[in-house]
Amino acid sequence: MLSKQRIVITGMGLVSPLGLGVESVWQRLIRGESGISKLPTDLSDGLNTHIAGQVPSHTEQENGLNEADYLSPKERKRVDLFTLFALAAADEALTQANWFPEDKADREATATIIATGIGGLPTITHAQSVLTEQGARRLSPFTVPAFLANLAAGNVSIKYGFQGSIGTPVTACAAGVQAIGDAMRMLRTGEAKVALAGGTEACIDPLSLAGFGALKALSTNNAEPEKASRPFDKDREGFVMGEGAGLVVLETLEHALARGATPLVEIVGYGTSGDAYHLTSGPESGEGAARAMSAALTMAEVSADKIGYVNAHATSTPVGDRGEINALRSLFGDNISNVPISSTKSATGHLLGAAGGVETIFSAQSLISGVLPPTLNLEQPEDTMADLDLIPKTTRNKQVDYVLCNGFGFGGVNAAIILKRYV
Repeated sequence: MLSKQRIVITGMGLVSPLGLGVESVWQRLIRGESGISKLPTDLSDGLNTHIAGQVPSHTEQENGLNEADYLSPKERKRVDLFTLFALAAADEALTQANWFPEDKADREATATIIATGIGGLPTITHAQSVLTEQGARRLSPFTVPAFLANLAAGNVSIKYGFQGSIGTPVTACAAGVQAIGDAMRMLRTGEAKVALAGGTEACIDPLSLAGFGALKALSTNNAEPEKASRPFDKDREGFVMGEGAGLVVLETLEHALARGATPLVEIVGYGTSGDAYHLTSGPESGEGAARAMSAALTMAEVSADKIGYVNAHATSTPVGDRGEINALRSLFGDNISNVPISSTKSATGHLLGAAGGVETIFSAQSLISGVLPPTLNLEQPEDTMADLDLIPKTTRNKQVDYVLCNGFGFGGVNAAIILKRYV
């Protein structure tokens, strides 16, 4: 039985193609900057797609990633990049929340729910090369622990001594949203007092690029990388792969206030559903996605007209964007033209299992700052979307009270959460 305890976010951590750090990434996002660029030839040679949203290094960008800040060279050899991203995001989120429990009861009451869509794919492909070229004896004993999907959560829980539940939704591109929704449920059932939740992904690899390319899912606008991700635009042709991690610290409001933590935003609703339709795409009607959103509204006990902004899943694929808009039409009815909608994947690319965590943070930032991020590269919406407010190209100042954030994935999985401004 779920209680109706208020659940708040008290810490956020972000690793993205726009760099590291919630505030610095947010500023780049609302300035309309893009994190998408050309790939090095060792990742793209022989492929149709030569672009992606890679996490910049500290030598490339002021807010880039310095691996040595989180792992020693010896430790780095033992983990895949998706785990490193999770450790970096966890460090920022837990520091902001000031949650480093020493009491055994507090450690046992802290859950670690970190999703991924694919896990350690680069480790797998490297291991296969070693096996083929050098033989089994040359494989590292850390090969399997590096690529297992749950090892991001495992490594984070070990580092901080969190002994509560460990979970890893592996539900494709809905995974990050589901991780946060699952954590919310655990807090409301009393299974945990605090949860670190979100998603991480690092699979910009020739195999994944070739595989998604074989599905005709990726953009091939290699000449202008920063313009390739164009959700809702009539000329969109596919998504741009991104990488990174987004993690949040969740706890009950009562627990947060009792320990002197600062609530940032509330999470008030969560819904999830299945399409039972197709392996890689949802129905154009968006029926399953609409059910997930409706379930989130029901849990939140708010009507659709209270939603002031939608951070859409929209990945820049023709079918996917259209299906989500149709789902939103069924949810909002005639009022949809008055609801601002944007896709931040236009700036970051699609972070797969990490997308929901990253975009939950962007949604929270929109509530905190009173600023709605734009949909970059939206020159001309598809005709069926011409009546909508898709926040094209330019950030908008608007204070809203509720934000809907969506995540949908292969296999027909749909998830939605609703965040509320904390007052």
